Amino acid sequence: MIRNKPNETKLIVLGGLGEVGKNMYCVMYKDEIVIIDAGIRFPEGDLLGIDYVLPDYTFLKENQEKIKCLVITHGHEDHIGGIPFLLQTVNIPAIYAPNQAKELIAIKLEDRNIRYDHLYAYDDTTKIKLKNIEIEFFRTTHSIPDSHGIYVKTPNGSIVTTGDFKFDLTPIGPMADLHKMAELGKRGVDLLISDSTNALNEGMSISESKVDDTLMDIFTKYSNRRIILATFASNIYRLKHIVETCYKHNRKICVFGRSMENNIQISINGGYINHKELFITPEVANTLKPGEVAVLCTGSQGEPLAALSRIAEGTHKHVSLRPDDIVIFSSSPIPGNALAISKTINKLYLKGVQVFTNGNSDGDLHTSGHANEEELKLMIRLIMPKYMMPFHGEYRMLNHHANIAIDCGIPKENTFVLENGDILNLTNHVITKAKEKVSGDDVYVDGNRIGEVGGVVIRDRKMMSNDGILVVIANIDMAKRKLLIKPNITTRGFILVNENEELIKQIEVTSENVINDRLINSKDNINEIKAKIIGELITYTEELTGRRPIILPVIIDINKEKEIANQN
Repeated sequence: MIRNKPNETKLIVLGGLGEVGKNMYCVMYKDEIVIIDAGIRFPEGDLLGIDYVLPDYTFLKENQEKIKCLVITHGHEDHIGGIPFLLQTVNIPAIYAPNQAKELIAIKLEDRNIRYDHLYAYDDTTKIKLKNIEIEFFRTTHSIPDSHGIYVKTPNGSIVTTGDFKFDLTPIGPMADLHKMAELGKRGVDLLISDSTNALNEGMSISESKVDDTLMDIFTKYSNRRIILATFASNIYRLKHIVETCYKHNRKICVFGRSMENNIQISINGGYINHKELFITPEVANTLKPGEVAVLCTGSQGEPLAALSRIAEGTHKHVSLRPDDIVIFSSSPIPGNALAISKTINKLYLKGVQVFTNGNSDGDLHTSGHANEEELKLMIRLIMPKYMMPFHGEYRMLNHHANIAIDCGIPKENTFVLENGDILNLTNHVITKAKEKVSGDDVYVDGNRIGEVGGVVIRDRKMMSNDGILVVIANIDMAKRKLLIKPNITTRGFILVNENEELIKQIEVTSENVINDRLINSKDNINEIKAKIIGELITYTEELTGRRPIILPVIIDINKEKEIANQN
């Protein structure tokens, strides 16, 4: 439990610092906690077998009775993906989310058979009043509709979080509410928590309308050829202007990918995307001429099971590539995905199709939904905070964003580059960093298991992936302290048995000698014998092969097996 002075406001960061994803933090005053966002982070390649990475919810479990609500800035996975896991851990009295996010959350909970009856939609006119805390919202521009910044007023001062944002003066959707931002600045904001994802990029980000122009040019130039587009399913404004472009060129649209289908359906229902009559089934699409159809699919990041990857492999059951097809990647590579994307592109070229990416087209096929350096400065100038905390980014991004704030007149001592688990204290409009921390550790989701797989298991998986596994199976008579038959040696990912018979024989003899020695010359139990086998074979295999496989001894006492059989 953290120490909380009676009249002190605390900001507790659970995730989103030193990383892109897993966004989550809390504002606490007396017996009230407001949680802002509940995201996940997708695992990097070294987290073998892990599906998602979550923040550690220990602080929330210890203070569950104080939780009043969860407030969501927008509907991306790094801000809402953790909600099903959070609801399985603590009780959340209410969740407030903008409409698009609310619908995505509802689908997410339904998919996991979680019933939750306190999910409410807000807009930029909504005000939430708790006993001591007041919450307001302001519209921002991002790659998904209904993105908002949040204003939190407490008795000690006010906090503004931008959520994910950019400034786009010619957006596809509504303009960001610069007037509300400036008005909040005039009220006086103590702490600004601001998106740092693109802090290292100079200038202003490209307008989404520029992407619209490039797509229009490609559709016009290749009006008689089938066009296949891959983009992020969550980039609703990109999907919106793809639909508008298809409408202007009299093309029907066939959609592949469950996440894409869900986002489009929600967007149609919410009025963000028009022309629902354009969407057709694969069967209808295959009856049309190439210039009359566009295929919209997932797979822009080279995901092996996504629609575009299967199309490139030739294994998609509805789409077979034709030499005159046009494939457009309306996206940019997420760090770590460049190799997978390159493999997909090479397979497409091998099929003879023409591929457009953001790097090889005459215009821009993608723009980020996050603010560049000049836009970050504009946000600071509008909000005019006393203190600044960069958020949502790797440490180099956070640090550069702090320097941007200093350039905009915020004293260096009033900027905070923090780590997950850190706490800021706000007392009478003065902010200090607390000496205490909460757990900012990662929690892994592996299938349906939350938090059961830790660093030791990940280490073992890495060892198995690098050096394989060696299994020693032995039958013994523990009562007579006798090995009944020579051990059987099996390996996976270590060596090929048929090509290393001599090495397998040596491992077999070593195992046999260890077991006989411990049975005859000691009183070791089975677990102690296993430990001795592991110790001997790790050294032995490393000396012979330079590798350290996982050693798994399986020792069966036939007397116990007989007892079990008789009992049954």
